[in-house]
Amino acid sequence: MKISKEEALQYHRAKRGKIGIAAKTAIRTKRDLSLAYTPGVAFVSQAIAENKKLDRELTNKGNSVAIITDGTAVLGLGNIGPEAAIPVMEGKSAIFKSFANIDAYPISIKETDPKKLIAIIEALAPNYAGINLEDISAPRCFEIETELRKRLDIPVFHDDQHGAAVVALTALMNALRVTKKKAEEIQIVVNGAGAAGIATTHLLLAYGVRHITVVDKQGILHQKAKGMHKYQVEVAKLTKPKRRGGLAEAVKGADVFIGFSVGNVLTKAMVASMAEKPIVFALANPTPEIDPAEAKKAGAYIIATGRSDYPNQINNAYVFPGLFRGLLEAGASEINSESLICAAICLSGLVKHPTPLNIMPSLFDKRVVETVAFSIQNSGVCVCKY
Repeated sequence: MKISKEEALQYHRAKRGKIGIAAKTAIRTKRDLSLAYTPGVAFVSQAIAENKKLDRELTNKGNSVAIITDGTAVLGLGNIGPEAAIPVMEGKSAIFKSFANIDAYPISIKETDPKKLIAIIEALAPNYAGINLEDISAPRCFEIETELRKRLDIPVFHDDQHGAAVVALTALMNALRVTKKKAEEIQIVVNGAGAAGIATTHLLLAYGVRHITVVDKQGILHQKAKGMHKYQVEVAKLTKPKRRGGLAEAVKGADVFIGFSVGNVLTKAMVASMAEKPIVFALANPTPEIDPAEAKKAGAYIIATGRSDYPNQINNAYVFPGLFRGLLEAGASEINSESLICAAICLSGLVKHPTPLNIMPSLFDKRVVETVAFSIQNSGVCVCKY
């Protein structure tokens, strides 16, 4: 079901956004006021001052996540600024609350210097039990996430990296079940060497995929390519591509295309040049790398996009609500590749009989959040709830 620009604007204009604040306790009498605020609140503050660990027991911190952006890499829209990023952050906040009952607060920061942004987030951190970084451009996002993980004792999760990687791996697992292909044998092309592309490549390699070619604006990433930042250089060393050239050369004979780039860069001729039963994940938003109808005409066997108005939606919303629910319940401070792979395995298992038009569970299936949360809570050993 497609929607128009005016429908979207009216949806947001009707209530001035998608989120608000609701009090957990009613303040109807003087006694209520005395307990909620002065003088009663002073006893609570004193208790926390004496034992800071009580902040999660006596405040909402234990169920609070900050969704933080600088607006430099919003969806497929690019660097549109912190103000224009607010609707996206509000959307994620609404999903956090609706799907996992987590209070997530959108914070758009007008600062693009990595060191200053790190300092701002570190200063805000005492209010939250987790940090969800969002829509921060590469390569800055890698430095920001890495440094914050060192400084903070709460989980720091960059959704554009790890959320995208988990859901892409989930979809790939079921696509391979349908096509009867093996992860260690297939050829994958990842188009877009930003946050999502690089993180997905790392997770696919950790899962056991052996043959990946990463393509960016400058072409196939290889060890002698020019214009790469250090994170792209690292990927080039890990993937060791034998081919040179651009996307057209990279996709010849490939089994899988995974796009984290921009709209309309994958042509019908490129899809037609892929291997038998090609798998096309055109995940650029809002315009996919190729229109699904055109991909089908070119011979694509399984097609997925990041949009909810096409079959096989591959969206980070499958991951971040349950992941943070699991982290908050476990009181965890770290996220590793093993737990992310486990989440993907458990998510893929919710689709018992995948087909070309059904490789993902419904986003509204309540088992999705429960499955991811359970897998994250039990990250030492991969155990699925369903």
